[in-house]
Amino acid sequence: MKILIVGEGGREHALAIMISRSVQSPKLYAVGSYVNPGIKRIAEATGGKFYTCKTTDPIGITNIAEEISPDIIVIGPEEPQFAGVVDVLKEKGFSVFGASKRLADIERDRVFARTLMWKYEIPGRLFFKAFKNLEEASKFAEMAGDTVIKPARQAGGKGVKVVADQEAYLTKDRSIVKKVYVEKLFKDISRKYHDIDHKIVIEQRVEGVEYTLMVITDGTTVIPLPIVQDHPHAFEYDLGPETGGMGCIAGPGELLPFIEMDEYKRSIEIVRKTIYALQKESKEHYRGAIAGQMMLTAYWGPTVIEYYSRFGDPEISALVPILESDFVEVLEKTVDGRLACTKIEINKDSAVVVKALIPAGYPHDRSIARNHPISIDESEISKHGCIVLYAGTRLDPDGILRTTGSRAVEIICTGEKHSEASKKANIALEKAVQSLDGWPLYFRKDIGSEELLVQRMELASIVREVYGYRERRGLLGASIVWIPKKGIFIDPLQNPIIMR
Repeated sequence: MKILIVGEGGREHALAIMISRSVQSPKLYAVGSYVNPGIKRIAEATGGKFYTCKTTDPIGITNIAEEISPDIIVIGPEEPQFAGVVDVLKEKGFSVFGASKRLADIERDRVFARTLMWKYEIPGRLFFKAFKNLEEASKFAEMAGDTVIKPARQAGGKGVKVVADQEAYLTKDRSIVKKVYVEKLFKDISRKYHDIDHKIVIEQRVEGVEYTLMVITDGTTVIPLPIVQDHPHAFEYDLGPETGGMGCIAGPGELLPFIEMDEYKRSIEIVRKTIYALQKESKEHYRGAIAGQMMLTAYWGPTVIEYYSRFGDPEISALVPILESDFVEVLEKTVDGRLACTKIEINKDSAVVVKALIPAGYPHDRSIARNHPISIDESEISKHGCIVLYAGTRLDPDGILRTTGSRAVEIICTGEKHSEASKKANIALEKAVQSLDGWPLYFRKDIGSEELLVQRMELASIVREVYGYRERRGLLGASIVWIPKKGIFIDPLQNPIIMR
């Protein structure tokens, strides 16, 4: 069997490891925009090959696929999906694990995703307003109060600004901040992306505990993976700019210590309803991975922040040490539409912690975070019982590893408790990864710590009490907002109705 992976990051390295463990001993091929040394090594060890090509080039990827004739093609990142790579491959008769361009709109186009949730009355939806015009967006942001300002297009997990407007004496200052940020974001999105009409989305702000639910689906059957919590903020204790993910935690089992089984099941049902609605709108079968980036809130309980049309990164890395099922068998059944009665078996005794190492400059200025030589001592990492994933690290022709400007390395560790796994990861990163030119490298020591976990549990407990109270009184998702000199609004960001 031949399998081709499209993508060159830590997510794709994680997928390569799980695929290579299959009893079917597949030949693994991969294509990336730069050479990922971890994926290249696995590919060559299985008798396959690593190709370099722009992963958003449908023709280039198709030419490579036609040379290999793989049985399954796995699309890792979102941008190849947005560029229509899956569509072209399927037109050529290939079996592809990944969302078509239309299905991937659930991630690419936040306006489409939010509108879909409202149209099909999917639980966990938030009020929002989308803008094509800068002046309208700026005016609305100034008066909107508690809001989240986002790019209307997926932009690699960046560009999100949360503005809590709770102190009246700071309202004017915050209005200025929101206006300035909207103008900057609008110009950035307009300059970088030309495949979307709306530029800005302003959403209702909610508070709570975030987590990710990834599922695998053949369009009919939905197989949920264990809950994972990503840590997007660059600095410890959830401070600083949002990144693509500084690490994550999972386990033991399907849940996390702050998520209950009923909340897990509700989250699965939200994603299941989303898949149904998406397929109905697109008239296409979804065969691949889809994820809900969720938050446990007092407003809904499980609430959707956004969707992914693929496996999360670094979230899928947490599956690597605990997966007991044959991953290739799952991929086969997905692309063939035969997932019924299939289960994902995992080791339920291990807590998992994943930590990413970043070069200084990421995420705001990747230009200064690029091209720094680093060394990685894999034997030292293995000595601590951890696994290394190469992410934003390329292997140059001179044999030197250099940073690409993104997250360079991911370390996966397990333990009986998250705190144990966290300490292992800290030691492994400190001892095994070195900057060869003195450029600073950072990681978050607090991910998986007992202190952070207790904070999450305490917040989840408070939120659970409130949404439970609201649910018992039939108030889940209900919202009434009073705006001075305007009146009382129901659903103020979606369908304004003045109550007199």
